Amino acid sequence: MKRSASETGQKTGARRLSGPQRRHQLLDTALQIVREEGADRLTLGYLASRAGVSKPVAYDHFGTRSKLLIELYRLIDRRQSDALRETLTTEGRSFEETASLLAAAHVHCHADTSGEWHAIGAALAGSEEKEAVYQELLDGYVQLFATALRSYCSLEDTELERRCVGLIGAGDALSAAMVRGHCSEADAAQAFALLIRGGLREMP
Repeated sequence: MKRSASETGQKTGARRLSGPQRRHQLLDTALQIVREEGADRLTLGYLASRAGVSKPVAYDHFGTRSKLLIELYRLIDRRQSDALRETLTTEGRSFEETASLLAAAHVHCHADTSGEWHAIGAALAGSEEKEAVYQELLDGYVQLFATALRSYCSLEDTELERRCVGLIGAGDALSAAMVRGHCSEADAAQAFALLIRGGLREMP
């Protein structure tokens, strides 16, 4: 059977990218779909159509919609963590400056994703795999916060990490309020910075 020019073009296009490059393209396209049309619109079939590849290509990379959403969850977290690490590369800052940088970077990551993180999390609600991945990502983020703040306090590592869990939860809540339009990015960052500074004070 003779294939149409569009089908031939899709297959030719698919051969132009390596496996990792194609996966990167598919994930970027999936994020664009979530951003523009919502997580409910994201299916492997629709992703293939938007990316200009055949359905088997999308299924070969992700297998199921749930696994695709998990990969998007990981991608957003990785980008957030990388942005935060880059922000914290300069040494010689005061505690107040570090707290402000941590807060601003954390809140800005939520602003930059335009709600995709929350939309994807909602789409995965109830998934056991999502809960396991979320805990894994949270543990890594807690370590990032603790590393940045450890030199400014004399708390034991366990106590510092426990407080960082609470601080990150507060930062997420403030960021969610910002995404819903209840406060500005600057207001959310300022409130979070104050919480970080207060959260590392020694208990009496």
